[in-house]
Order: sequence, then structure tokens, then C-alpha cells
Amino acid sequence: MANDGLFGCDFCKFVNWESSDDFYLYEMGSCICKPNYGYEHFVTHRCILHFVVSGKGYLLLNGVKYPVHERQAFLIPEETKAYYQADGEDPWEYIWLHVGGPKLPEILHKAGLSIHQPIFTPTSHWDKIISLLRDILRHPTREYYCIGDLYQIYDCMTEYSATKIERDIDASLLHVKNVIGYIRLKYSDPIKIETIAYACGLNRSYLTRLFKEATGYTLQEYLLIYRMKMAMQQLEESEKSIQDICYAVGYSDTFTFSKAFKRHVGMSPSAYRKKHTA
Repeated sequence: MANDGLFGCDFCKFVNWESSDDFYLYEMGSCICKPNYGYEHFVTHRCILHFVVSGKGYLLLNGVKYPVHERQAFLIPEETKAYYQADGEDPWEYIWLHVGGPKLPEILHKAGLSIHQPIFTPTSHWDKIISLLRDILRHPTREYYCIGDLYQIYDCMTEYSATKIERDIDASLLHVKNVIGYIRLKYSDPIKIETIAYACGLNRSYLTRLFKEATGYTLQEYLLIYRMKMAMQQLEESEKSIQDICYAVGYSDTFTFSKAFKRHVGMSPSAYRKKHTA
């Protein structure tokens, strides 16, 4: 596949986009590797997807070696140490994304990707996936535009994967999806974890463990993140008082809200509003 100017050398852009309710994009890049170029990586709270544009190499994950070639992609799951290396005679070129978000586990599951099956092989639409990836790299400052491309990439991965999971989403992921929906609906109420568990018909300790394993967040963390996200949105887009916004996102007093907001965002609600409405 021919290169255009952008891909003639390594490219890396840190973006840290978490505005979407579904998917996050933290970093993006491309690399045309030299023969036998290798890299060891330990991923923490996010996943990395590498899409091999040309050439070949291998991925070493949990002691298992996986050959990977052109028109394939490989997953490095979160909390996982991995090593990957380009071939000595036909080194690969790849485009990579650091991704996360509440719906990512569902997407990977439906695409048949896991720590035990980290290789994605499409049955079709590979050229569309690469075109969308190149489009993302060309527009590294347009968050919603690129997240739109990411939705299309995930759609292709779930619909045209050779290892696609045909069965319905298993019960555990369905529980997580229901919890996320409940939080988005009820975040303005003074809800507790017990309330969420009761509403979903689950034991609290079981739900807490399940949610953490699926999303990487505790229930308290996700509730806080979502409340802060909605607070930032209202500070930017409305003229409501900080007290009204405090109540609207589930806090009973402005002191507690302002303290939580500053800890999460790094500045007070009033300073955030001033900065983002100037």
C-alpha cells in the first residue's frame, strides 16, 4: 500500500479524549519499522490496537507467540505485558491506537478479541478500516470527527471479524451495560452503590467486582467521572449557578461538589467556567 507524506516516518500524538460516553481515545500513531525492530510494552488502564498496514512480525503475549502479517491487527489488553517485533526481511508498518471506554469490552468481545485470542483477521472491509485510521491521523485535533471514525472502525471489527462472537453478549456484560445505563439516568440523584445493585438485582460485592473487571473503573469512580463530565458540560454550555449545577449532578452542598471537582479537574468550577467560556 503506497505511503503518503504523513506516513514516511514515525508519528505520535497524545490526545486524551474522554468526552464520548462510549469510547475513549488517548493516543494515536504510526510506525514504519526497521528490520527486527522490537518493543516491550506494559499497558495499565487502557488497551492498544495495532493495525498492520504492510509487512509482518510477531506478538509475544503471556508466553505465546503469534505471527501477525499485513491485513491483520493485534490487541494488547490492559494490565498486560507484551513484546512485539518486526520481521527481519519484511518489517511491518502499522497504525496504533491507545483506546478505552465503557463500551470497549463489549466491542472486543463481539469481535472475538481477548488476551487468549489477540489477533484480529477481517473477512472484508480492511481497506475501509485503514482509510478510517489514516483519516484519524490526519485530523489529530478534531475530537468528535475522529471519534466518529472510531465508531466506524469498531463497527467493521465486530461485523467482519473471522473470530466474531455470534452469540448474544453474555450475562456479565449485559449487567455492566445495565449499570452504565442506570448511572447515566440517575446520576443527578444521591444514589449509592447498594441502590444500583438493588435496581439491577445483583449482589453488591459481585457487581463491584464485575464492573471493575469489565471497565477498569470501580462503580464509585465511574459515577464520579460521569458526574464531573456532566458538570463540565453544564459549566461550559449553560448559565446555571454553580449551586444549581451542584444539585443537578447529585451533590447536596457546593463545598463537597467544589472539592470533588477541583480534585478531578485540577481547578475550581468557577475557574473552569471562566477558562472555557472566555
